[in-house]
Amino acid sequence: MTSVHPGVYPGGGHPIAAQPVAGVPPQSGAVGWSQISQVPVGCPPGLEGLLNIDQLLVKQKVEVFEAITGYETNNKYEILNTLGQRLFMAVEDTCCCTRNCCGNTRPFDIKILDRNNREVIHLSRPLRCSSCFFPCCLQKVEVQAPLGNTIGYVRQGCHPCLPKYKLMDENDETILRIEGPCCQWNICGDVEFDVKSKDERFDVGRISKQWSGLVKELFTDTDNFGVTFPMDLDVKMKAVMLGAVFFIDFMYFENNKDSVRREAWFCR
Repeated sequence: MTSVHPGVYPGGGHPIAAQPVAGVPPQSGAVGWSQISQVPVGCPPGLEGLLNIDQLLVKQKVEVFEAITGYETNNKYEILNTLGQRLFMAVEDTCCCTRNCCGNTRPFDIKILDRNNREVIHLSRPLRCSSCFFPCCLQKVEVQAPLGNTIGYVRQGCHPCLPKYKLMDENDETILRIEGPCCQWNICGDVEFDVKSKDERFDVGRISKQWSGLVKELFTDTDNFGVTFPMDLDVKMKAVMLGAVFFIDFMYFENNKDSVRREAWFCR
């Protein structure tokens, strides 16, 4: 975990690991769900699972049909805690024409679902530009929890070399910033996007695109991400940071087969 300046996020501590739900046997070949917590005052319903954790793993599910044919299907993800227990499932909801014609620049809606298949977070990305020549129309994702209640935004920043983003609250006020590397090729290693304080003086977290093996990287665009943040970060901003993971995945890693083949060449 990166160091956190005490003046930025007071408190600290260690992750409180959720335990399996009593009376519910583990499913064969499936990841068990985390324990249900009470919803505190001010926490959007369904986000209580983010309260006492400081790390997440986002795993994209392998689509065999897509890997064989190259036909783009709706992305599906598991969102896990440090024990490997499932907190949420995430499902992309876009039409086949949009997916296969627009590629990684496509607008999308992503539904993040809890154990009861209830949508607790909704991510919406409109069709916009990604060039600094059009700074008023840069990429953004709106984060709602629940659907219809905006809790924040992820907005693309304008920089000639580095990927930069702003994590903003429901009032469009910048709370945190993200800065990525100038090269997003994970040549047999992780690609790390640093989460910084508003003034960019302190590192407060990280989003890491994890190397998942040569074969998987070469033949699919399935990605795994690790996320760290302060445990006492506002739960709404944790949800916005989770939204940034999907945003970054689409921006840099959704259509990466050609770049991965180049990585494979360098790794030989």
